[in-house]
Amino acid sequence: MMQPGQGTRELRAVLEGYSFLECPRWHDGRLWVSDFYTERVVATDGRGSADATVEVMAEVPGQPSGLGFLPDGRALVVSMRDHRILRREDSGALVEHADLSGAVSGVLNDMLVDGRGRAYVGNFGFDLMGGEPIRYTTLSRVDPDGTVTTVADDLGFPNGMVLLPGGVLVVAETFAGRLSAFDVGEDGALGNRRVWAQFGDTPRTDDVGAALQSLAVAPDGICADAEGAIWVADALNARVIRVREGGEIVEEIPTGLGVFACMLGGDDGRTLFLCAAPSFAEHERRAAREAQLLAARVDVPHAGLP
Repeated sequence: MMQPGQGTRELRAVLEGYSFLECPRWHDGRLWVSDFYTERVVATDGRGSADATVEVMAEVPGQPSGLGFLPDGRALVVSMRDHRILRREDSGALVEHADLSGAVSGVLNDMLVDGRGRAYVGNFGFDLMGGEPIRYTTLSRVDPDGTVTTVADDLGFPNGMVLLPGGVLVVAETFAGRLSAFDVGEDGALGNRRVWAQFGDTPRTDDVGAALQSLAVAPDGICADAEGAIWVADALNARVIRVREGGEIVEEIPTGLGVFACMLGGDDGRTLFLCAAPSFAEHERRAAREAQLLAARVDVPHAGLP
């Protein structure tokens, strides 16, 4: 059952005029976010006033995606197309943190960095924009020294991730229509895989168009709150949903635009930031500047990582 008043929360625009925003992260009083096709990572205070300051934090010619922060505060940035993770030094310079070229079968995607500086990174597994058939793929862990280890496989387009208190990693599998959970070992290994939430039947096809038509929810970016629920950007249905373990949808916020990532932040952790755009196809987004960062106030604050 939905919470009373679901769908009535006011949305406001924080940023406008971008190409395709992804992987928002609240860090040290600002919202960092990647803009795919301007190849920049930007940060803003999230208030969205006409005189809001937007700072370019990194320029990534390989297309930025996942973001995270090491224990000392330095940022890690996924460089999608050349399969690298870059590290932003205190000077602002970008250096290579890890090269995943030998470990992945598709462009890199979202990333979660834990409290020890270990980065969990997904990849597409196939050429989504080029029209290839769906191919399930792996999740990689990058240790602070740059060592790359495959920690899970047979994932249906691993996308957004959260690390819940207690050491449970939840991964959105977009083309499987589910959230999957793993227990994180002391050494960073993943075990005890199970379904955290299943949204309808998992498509039994490798055709992207057919899969998209059959998905009830296409979970993309996700974030967690202090009640253990997860906000899910539903990439197909222009909405974010708040989900409890087991799959119960307890709130829905329609966005009017496609929404592809979400993050709780703000001074009290109760501002839900949403990365919105009319569509996700590269040929439609690359030259356009229609993407927005939206925000809504919610009741339960942020918890876990990122």
